[in-house]
Amino acid sequence: MGRRRKHRTHLKGGVASNPGSAEGVPKSFVIKHGQVGHSLSQLVRDVRKVMEPNTASRLRERARNKLRDFLTMAPALGVTHLLAFTLTDVAPSMRIVRLSAGPTLSFRVERYSLMKDMINASRRARSMSTVEYLSPPLLVLASFPPPSPTTPPHLTLMMKTFQSMFPPLAPQALSLSSARRVVLVHYNAERGTVDVRHYLITVKPYGVSKRIRRVLEGASASAAHAHGATLDLGNEKDVADFLLRKRGEPGPSSDGYESAASSASSVAGDDGDAIDLADDYVGRNNKKGQKRAVKLDEIGPRLELRLIKVVEGVPGKEGGVLYHEFVKKSKAEAKAQKAEHAAKEKLRKQRREEQERNVQRKQKDQESKTKGKNADGEEDEDEDTEEDEEMASAGEEEYSDEEVDDGEGAWDEDEMISEDEDSAGEESESEDEVPLPPPKKLKTKSKR
Repeated sequence: MGRRRKHRTHLKGGVASNPGSAEGVPKSFVIKHGQVGHSLSQLVRDVRKVMEPNTASRLRERARNKLRDFLTMAPALGVTHLLAFTLTDVAPSMRIVRLSAGPTLSFRVERYSLMKDMINASRRARSMSTVEYLSPPLLVLASFPPPSPTTPPHLTLMMKTFQSMFPPLAPQALSLSSARRVVLVHYNAERGTVDVRHYLITVKPYGVSKRIRRVLEGASASAAHAHGATLDLGNEKDVADFLLRKRGEPGPSSDGYESAASSASSVAGDDGDAIDLADDYVGRNNKKGQKRAVKLDEIGPRLELRLIKVVEGVPGKEGGVLYHEFVKKSKAEAKAQKAEHAAKEKLRKQRREEQERNVQRKQKDQESKTKGKNADGEEDEDEDTEEDEEMASAGEEEYSDEEVDDGEGAWDEDEMISEDEDSAGEESESEDEVPLPPPKKLKTKSKR
């Protein structure tokens, strides 16, 4: 039996199927830190849905994790933005950090609604699937003042920050079927707040009355559950009353009815809502060239944000304050603050350089120590080899002296031994030998 291969089913597709996963696309972390309630935790999960698919949707925060941990880990993973939610004494707060050099924008969350709140408040609850979140949403910036010398700089910076959080739109390379969601960021000049909305794009047939569609498609889920699978026409005298007339008001003609053509635009939408599809779109019979009505259904979450402060750098390495909603400083105070931050940055840089020099010095000392140990070991090995060579040469000289000696101890091949001498030697050896006693038997204890 062959080995079973594991397929990664949790991935969101490759670069070819998902343009948002290509290089250079902004990626984000949406986290909460500190003690927050259940509602704010759910808001963090909903904002992750909005930022899909270029966000860490399964990121889990632990109690021992600090904001510094995420700031350290994010650049290695290619994360460009960090959205951090926390709960203060006044209201919930959200910070948008541009990694890895800043700036940091701090917002106060004035009001918010969760996705489940929007679904419960809508008349037609729509079940969301994971298909809508496979492609990034389209960003729409509304009512922001155009960049100009008279425009406040914090508004321009805020607009560019929201714009950099989502992938840039390329109409030539964009696939029509990948445009499934819309994120609207609207600036309210009267209140000085920013409204964030999240919509789902829906495409419906144009030129067909809503009542005719109900007859063809059947009753809605709620009506079918309450009254059965058929439509309730008990209050109508004729089927034409249901198909051609608006409830509660007479039609434009003399007989009190209106034509199908006059009701089609009012039910399916105005002519401004109808478009000709440039390409095939998701849904039944949404083919290229068909006339369809495009609508936006809000799916949440809904946020109302107020910009409080803009700071250079990232949390933990803040620089000068570029904007503050409540604290206003004079030019002299701003200059003194800027000089103070410059001095801190200079001191931080000097400490970093000194630390690097210390590390290099320690590495050199360690290398010199290891080299000294290696040199001492080599000298010891040389002395041992010299002693071995001297001993070997001395042994060879002694052996050569024994071979050269021609004295009485040398062997004479001409010398012969007689048989009598041999027998006498054997008898003397036998007399000298003493018989050995028999070996004793070992005593072993046996178990009874």
